[in-house]
Amino acid sequence: MGHITSKNAYKSLEERINWFTQGAPASETFYKILQVLYTEKEARVVSMLPVRPFTIKRAARIWNTSEAKAEKVLDHLCEKALLVDSEHNGVRKFVMPPPMAGFIEFALMRTRGDIDQKYLGELYYQYMNVEEDFVKDLFYATETKLGRVYVQEPVLTNAQMNHILDYERASHIVDESEYIGLGLCYCRHKAYHAGHPCEIDAPWDVCLTFGNVARSLAQHGQHARLISKEEAMDVLQRSYDANLVQIGENVRENPAFICNCCGCCCEALQAARRFAPVQPVETTNYIPEVKSHTCVGCGKCAKVCPVHAITIMEDPATHKKQAVVNKDLCLGCGVCARNCPTKAIHLEKRPVQIITPVNSTHRFVLQAIEKGTLQNLLFDNQAFASHRAMAQIFGSILKLPPVKQALASKQFKSIYLDKLLSSQVNKQRKQNN
Repeated sequence: MGHITSKNAYKSLEERINWFTQGAPASETFYKILQVLYTEKEARVVSMLPVRPFTIKRAARIWNTSEAKAEKVLDHLCEKALLVDSEHNGVRKFVMPPPMAGFIEFALMRTRGDIDQKYLGELYYQYMNVEEDFVKDLFYATETKLGRVYVQEPVLTNAQMNHILDYERASHIVDESEYIGLGLCYCRHKAYHAGHPCEIDAPWDVCLTFGNVARSLAQHGQHARLISKEEAMDVLQRSYDANLVQIGENVRENPAFICNCCGCCCEALQAARRFAPVQPVETTNYIPEVKSHTCVGCGKCAKVCPVHAITIMEDPATHKKQAVVNKDLCLGCGVCARNCPTKAIHLEKRPVQIITPVNSTHRFVLQAIEKGTLQNLLFDNQAFASHRAMAQIFGSILKLPPVKQALASKQFKSIYLDKLLSSQVNKQRKQNN
């Protein structure tokens, strides 16, 4: 009977996790991962929580307990990085982080003695590097991507730096952040425990988190430590020197993370290699161009390219070797240009600019529409009860192109939303006239 109860607790948690726009496909491996990260009691209580941010008062009501007892449980879950907290106008709120970038990564962002890290690393490797369902769902289930690549600023010319947008620069993200957290690279930590250590021996202490996520991870479970902007810039420089790629949350405002990734361990870069040429993340707005008259075909660029987008080809007529870029696969990160000994590679603007969601809410709404799960955002108990949360979602929908608005309206099937969209169209018509 106890075994059945345990199964039910983890099954309920699995279903709650998959209420997110970003979920985690069920498998025996994922069930084992949940058993490592959550006790049976934790699985049961977390499965009851709303997806949208909630207060201590609301958790106490859901669990039918006192606010003091609820806060103690919530604090413990924050210590394990299974929840993150924030404070708005003196009111403390909590939220369940998604699987990625979220509770899966947080578990290995520091060395922990309370879990079997080797066993967990092996489970992670099986779930993400052997089984394909999670990675395909994470990176390819929606047109709007979870992550985006930052161009390596040192390779840009002064003229290019004058035109690059603020949100395209990792240094700007660092400079604008109130809190910056530094933790271990989950990918390399996982690969090490799974018996596949990093091929380039890249540094581990280069995982950056920002804002309330950084503060919560540092304050509660020391999954990250708060650092200065100067130290964060040093992290970027060390990552540039190690030929790592900067991948952050795919938003223009207040991204929650920037990972410094190697091609051998990072799930996103591994996916780019395995499922080429379909991109798992948004590229930069740059593309490398090779100057044929100065390229000597040394192959250094091909060696450091994290997604194997460069090959060295020989001209049959002249027998001259030269680097050739697969532009369908290229991330536009600039690692190749930084390593070219003859400066034969320079970055040019892509002919079509990449559109980046404004913020996390905008990204969630886009992904929910594309995945057909918009109703999960709208009808989650907390979101439905909160006018502010509903206003954020509707505001994001109203900024979408007409085709996406129509999809949103169809999924929501709401007279209220139809009226909002109709009102917006009429307003635009009047402005045009």
